[in-house]
Amino acid sequence: MDIGVEVSLYPLDAQFIPPIQDFIDRLNRHADLRIVTNSLSTQIFGPYERVWAALQAEVRPTFERDSKAVFVMKVIGPYEA
Repeated sequence: MDIGVEVSLYPLDAQFIPPIQDFIDRLNRHADLRIVTNSLSTQIFGPYERVWAALQAEVRPTFERDSKAVFVMKVIGPYEA
């Protein structure tokens, strides 16, 4: 089953662009997923298990590298491309 997740990242820091770009760059390394980025959010599309595995792998480094941040996510499923 494929799903789509829309993610918005809000670093609670004056220097908010670098953590956002770093998160997007890390997501783009997951070649088996379709990543669509716009000015408001990033959408991740693919198999349920792979999407959640990518989010699990990439959200934690944001919390570890940056002081505080808020992730807002919306999930749609099943999704058909």
